[in-house]
Amino acid sequence: MVNPDPSPRRGHPIGPGTTVLVTGASSGIGAATAVALAARGATVGIVARRADRLSQVLATCRKTVPDSRSWVADLSDPDAAATLALEAWDAFGGLDVLVNNAGAPMRRPVERLTTDEVEATMRLNFFSPVHASLAVLPRMIERDRGMIVNVASFAGRVGVQTEAAYCASKFALSGWSEATALDLWHTGVAVRLIQPGAIDTEIWDQPGNDDPLYDGELEPVDHVAHGIVAAIEGDRFEHYLPDMLAIAEYKTAHLDEFMAGAIAFADQRR
Repeated sequence: MVNPDPSPRRGHPIGPGTTVLVTGASSGIGAATAVALAARGATVGIVARRADRLSQVLATCRKTVPDSRSWVADLSDPDAAATLALEAWDAFGGLDVLVNNAGAPMRRPVERLTTDEVEATMRLNFFSPVHASLAVLPRMIERDRGMIVNVASFAGRVGVQTEAAYCASKFALSGWSEATALDLWHTGVAVRLIQPGAIDTEIWDQPGNDDPLYDGELEPVDHVAHGIVAAIEGDRFEHYLPDMLAIAEYKTAHLDEFMAGAIAFADQRR
């Protein structure tokens, strides 16, 4: 049997002339990623709901790349996400990279979850990036160049107690990304999957959510942003930021033991 090409497509260099759209860019990972990309000379389009916060990020990006732009949009509407992606494409004359980062937590035990809450979480965390990707994908394929970066979560590979809806959305995004990368293997379009761990963002203190079980150290957003830039330029498909691959591999190999350990940890926190 001939060994397949081990690379899921080579990376895309970041620099002047590169155009990138980053969703969920008013704070946290999205804001830090947009700033890191602009610092490398990329023209950045940023999207979020909060116009005031978004304008601050845009001002920082424009210090190095004056042609960077922002769009205020509610990406909990997947159709709006698709429309916005195409608008950004037209505004920049094409997109080299789409970074689907917008998302929100849902921390609540499954016995208290409503179907409306589950569906709302899926719309923002899964269907919105899917719609945005499918909107620009035909154009990327026609051009035979482009990259889609999906920011999922470590909770997209490992179940987390009280986060069934959130995990479902991020597991879905992980599976979608993996299968999409395979479908696009022989095209000029690449896919990157980012699995952030416990990151120092607003996700830990959000209205309508229970308190998180985890209260340990948090990874700075700048570390994750630079990891995303490296993922875009590199050849690997999946990136754990910080590196928690060993934990995910242990979970896969020893699921029952892993689940028992997770319950023991949660019981100690109560």
